[in-house]
Amino acid sequence: MAKSISSHFLSLLFLTCILILYVPRSKAQFRAAVVKVDVTPQNSQWLLGYGPRQSTGINDRLYHRIIALDDGVKQFFLVQSDFCVISPSEYDHVASILERQVGISPLNFWWSLSHTHSAPEIGIPGLAAVFMGERYKHDVDTAYTSMVEQALVNGILDARKKLAPARLAVGWGFSQANINRRAIDTNGKASLGLNPDGPVDRRIGLLRIDKEDGSPLALLANYPIHGTVLGDKNLQISGDAPGIVADYVEAKIGVPLLFINGAAGNIAPIYSVYPSPGAGHLNQFRVLLGDKILDANKEIRSTTDTVKLFTGSLVVETPRKAGLAWSTNLSKYTNTTKAGSNMVRLPIRFLKINEEVAIWSAPIELFCEVSNEIRERSPFPYTFYFGYTNGWLGYLPTAVEWEHGGYEVEVVCPYTPSAAKDVTESVLGYLHGEMRSSH
Repeated sequence: MAKSISSHFLSLLFLTCILILYVPRSKAQFRAAVVKVDVTPQNSQWLLGYGPRQSTGINDRLYHRIIALDDGVKQFFLVQSDFCVISPSEYDHVASILERQVGISPLNFWWSLSHTHSAPEIGIPGLAAVFMGERYKHDVDTAYTSMVEQALVNGILDARKKLAPARLAVGWGFSQANINRRAIDTNGKASLGLNPDGPVDRRIGLLRIDKEDGSPLALLANYPIHGTVLGDKNLQISGDAPGIVADYVEAKIGVPLLFINGAAGNIAPIYSVYPSPGAGHLNQFRVLLGDKILDANKEIRSTTDTVKLFTGSLVVETPRKAGLAWSTNLSKYTNTTKAGSNMVRLPIRFLKINEEVAIWSAPIELFCEVSNEIRERSPFPYTFYFGYTNGWLGYLPTAVEWEHGGYEVEVVCPYTPSAAKDVTESVLGYLHGEMRSSH
């Protein structure tokens, strides 16, 4: 009898253990936060984007806008800042601070710039000084750079503290605020101008984050457009079209808008390089692009609180242009093969949100044909490209554009005609491989 009771007890204990092991876990709570930090300088600054020139005033203010996402397992931080470009070494410096001080992996920290040409320089110029050394004869304003860096770190820490239950949505929009800027002459040569017949990308990619009660928390708009409504005669600090559009949309919806530039290497605003905001119709971009973002946002009907994040990366090694020098502080971004060929080591980052959204980013000014093709061939219905992210390693044109030459090919490109194919195949391979197989 005792033996029977003992066996019965052990059987019950075993079944209980099985039940405990197989009780389904409760769904992880998706959380998010957004922070907006003013980083407008108080003094005159060297402006980046054209020849060397110093600011004389402020047309509109500059910001870090920071989104934090947390799926219960992984935290991801996206910073959008109203500057032109930074060296990858500047990104690496800030990423190392975040990893060392607060344990955030660089894989989960992206720093994307809006690419306005009317904002101050940040940090040492990197590869830009190799291409255009005459622009960088002055000293770096280390005090302003340090302020921008500290504001970013503090903003991320603030966003992390503010994480709260949230919902996420995705959508598409369309705007004709941009135009191809590779003007082709009768001799087939390209120059900076406007080309209504050239390739373009007018899609707006939207991500919206709502609070748990359904009210808005933040909006992200991904659209390719050079921040060059204002030209080199303008000396007023400005976020240019991306900044003006963000301010306008924010006033309408009451929450921050992260304007993430896309593959704008060969894409200009339809009003380009004017001497002042009035002459350049800068405020009209509130209608041309801002209202289109608002319209697309209204079309988003459904949100979800079930969110799973995956982050990944790869390095595309592609040949470096012959005879090109290299910045000493970017040694990790180049390599020499055993055969003696110099290569560029181009870092690509990936973010997958559930099984619908795939975002890839790179520190380059990419020609739109590349991102267009990747989007069309991607297995994910929402595929976005974030340009000017985590640094700047020059322009990356398509192979066919090399025969036309021009600024983007001859002056500010460290690559060869094979680079576009190398990037396209590598990114699509990752999207169809690692990204689809990750859970």
